[in-house]
Amino acid sequence: MPRTRILPALLVLLAIFAPTCNAQFGKNVMIPAGSEADREINAINAADPSQKLALIDEFSKAHPDGDYQILADEQYVNYYINAKQYDKAFEYGDKLFTLDPNNLQNALNMIRAANEKGDTEKLFAYGEKVTSIVQSYQKSTPLAGTDAESWDRAKADKIAAQKDNLDYVRQSLLSAAYNTKDPAKRAGYLERISKMYEGTPDATQALSMAAFAYQQAQDRPKMLATANAVLAKNPDNIGILLLLADDYSEKGEQLDKAEGYAKKALSLADSAKKPEGETDEQWKQETSVQKGLALSALGQISIEKKQNTQAVDYLTKAAPLLKSNVVTFARNQYRLGFAYLNLKKNPEAKQAFTDAASADSPYKGPAQQKLAELGAAKAAPHKKAS
Repeated sequence: MPRTRILPALLVLLAIFAPTCNAQFGKNVMIPAGSEADREINAINAADPSQKLALIDEFSKAHPDGDYQILADEQYVNYYINAKQYDKAFEYGDKLFTLDPNNLQNALNMIRAANEKGDTEKLFAYGEKVTSIVQSYQKSTPLAGTDAESWDRAKADKIAAQKDNLDYVRQSLLSAAYNTKDPAKRAGYLERISKMYEGTPDATQALSMAAFAYQQAQDRPKMLATANAVLAKNPDNIGILLLLADDYSEKGEQLDKAEGYAKKALSLADSAKKPEGETDEQWKQETSVQKGLALSALGQISIEKKQNTQAVDYLTKAAPLLKSNVVTFARNQYRLGFAYLNLKKNPEAKQAFTDAASADSPYKGPAQQKLAELGAAKAAPHKKAS
């Protein structure tokens, strides 16, 4: 009989595996019906958990070589996963890969074990193994006597039959990456996802998120490299346009490029399509913040270019659009305060700094300091002309 591949139970919040199909990725070990090996495998499958391991040990010792050892290692993997002894499951899973490198079911079992253990490093290593197996199968040449068209159709059908399994792997990787607290590690995982799923929307999304994670990790060189890689593939990525416009304007670098990015993002925000699953109210708020960020970046660029009247116009328009985001609103008002100071409009500057100081953000302290300086300047006595 054909070997039985036991389909793993999945984490409820991630995905549900589809029923097993006839698709085989890797070796297909056949056991003659009624043979001793057939009886031994049936006994293992029917055994109580307390007796199962001993029976697997006996089967493994009886068949130390050849394809039957593949069956033994599969049985070990399933036993140790069900027993929640994940390190032993990894041990036998890796042994199985040496005998059957393209064993997709084994890779899926390893994904399950890594998920249940919460081992993100192993999850990504086995996720890359899944991708490698599928890509290798996609590139496989027709078997003898099979024409190329029929072979390609058969491959497509077999891969399609694994859709739920592969979706589970992808969702597991994305979830693990997004939940990684260290931003540098998160960025690294997201970049690995982008390579695994190159050419798909998931790859672009992961690479975009990696750019923001590198920004959070304060790794500007990697942030710039990653963000520019995204723009090379998708020049209309609003989030990345805003990220670069914001970065360059803050640093006072490449101001013309930053201005172009901000204006393009502002234009695209008006015509962007609402993502599936978002309510009209959520989308309205998201696009509002995007427009506000673009205008605020343009305001900062104008300050850098000493075009303070234009800066006041941009920053004033940005303020109501950023009200829902405490930090970006406070930063915008802090910038506005400087634009007014440059125009020697101290009352207006004081109000802008007051707005910035009213929010609990990194700009509260600096804004309070500017207010104190303005107050001290107002209180200073004027010298009489001699």
